[in-house]
Amino acid sequence: MSKVEIGKKVPSFSSILDDGSNLKSNDLKGKYVVIYFYPKDSTPGCTKEGEDFRDLYKEFKKHDSLIFGVSRDSVVSHEKFKNKYNFPFSLISDEDESLCNIFDVIKEKNMYGRKYMGIERSTFLIDKKGKLVHEWRKVKVKDHAQKVLDTIKNI
Repeated sequence: MSKVEIGKKVPSFSSILDDGSNLKSNDLKGKYVVIYFYPKDSTPGCTKEGEDFRDLYKEFKKHDSLIFGVSRDSVVSHEKFKNKYNFPFSLISDEDESLCNIFDVIKEKNMYGRKYMGIERSTFLIDKKGKLVHEWRKVKVKDHAQKVLDTIKNI
């Protein structure tokens, strides 16, 4: 399976959105695309990150950008999470980890001494031609959405 690489076209993918519809990577050409991966719906850090992208959504739209949040949660979980916090962007359900694998975000994590495999908070910026132009890994939520927006503004 191909993985993403800065400066290269993102491998084709097909994913399920929170409304149950299908998203294909080819549908995204002509816009900047922000794909942010987060560990779990309705947890404090993931909620804050979603709220930050929500609060800057109009600015992202002004800069011809789409935003997608991705976790391994179900479509039903995503729908509830999105509606509860009024996210104006779609959430991608990646229960089979296919998108996570393309973007290489499944990493070993450690919580209270227990090791497990989970999503490492990461964000990717794809240009209008489908090439990966920037990535942020091991993201800290504070001010992250603003940094992503600033990067788009400076392209």
